[in-house]
Amino acid sequence: MRKSTASELQFRAASDQSLLVYLGEEIALENHRRVLKLLRLLQSEPLDGVRNLHPAYSSLLIKFDPLRLDHDKLQSRLVPYLGRLDQEPLPATREVEIPVCYGGEFGPDLNDVAEMHGMTAAQVIELHSSATYVVYFLGFAPGFGYLGGLPTALASARLETPRAKVPQGSVGIGGKQTGVYPFSTPGGWRLIGRTPVAMFRRDANPMSLLQIGDHVRFRTISEKEFEELDGI
Repeated sequence: MRKSTASELQFRAASDQSLLVYLGEEIALENHRRVLKLLRLLQSEPLDGVRNLHPAYSSLLIKFDPLRLDHDKLQSRLVPYLGRLDQEPLPATREVEIPVCYGGEFGPDLNDVAEMHGMTAAQVIELHSSATYVVYFLGFAPGFGYLGGLPTALASARLETPRAKVPQGSVGIGGKQTGVYPFSTPGGWRLIGRTPVAMFRRDANPMSLLQIGDHVRFRTISEKEFEELDGI
């Protein structure tokens, strides 16, 4: 299989029927934008034989029909798309606000995160809710958005032992990321709050509240507001 000569662009076979296109070497907003542009181009102008597209922080995994394509053929057909990225406009940005009740039973790790960084719980809440986050991609579970843009001062290592069950709607910090658990699942992120808003609904279109490229803000609410909004 041929490899790209550009340092920021690489093609790698991920399996006998999938190709990884790396559009950068680090988690960065510019690389995310290139991934988003390529994703949108391939969605609007599909390549024959391509089955699925799976974006990540700085790469796009392309699954294809091995009876119709191979890695080299797909790579060749991608070249014109990649050559258009600089001229391709970004899709319109959607702003999403997520209400969060921080601390207490909703955020059992809030005080630990505060202590780790020499802050008060109120300072952690203020910092977390004042940032604007970008949905880099969806994964782990349906509707789970990996949000970049966490203030550096809040970056926190995952739990040494993951919880067997994280409540639905929990807002957590994992390393340099933050995110919301759409379902009750196991998880090792540090939980600082919870939202009453459903992140994934099978009867909605799209089913996931968050989409790649969205900008997200968290809004602080009280326990009473949580109860009033629960299930929305």
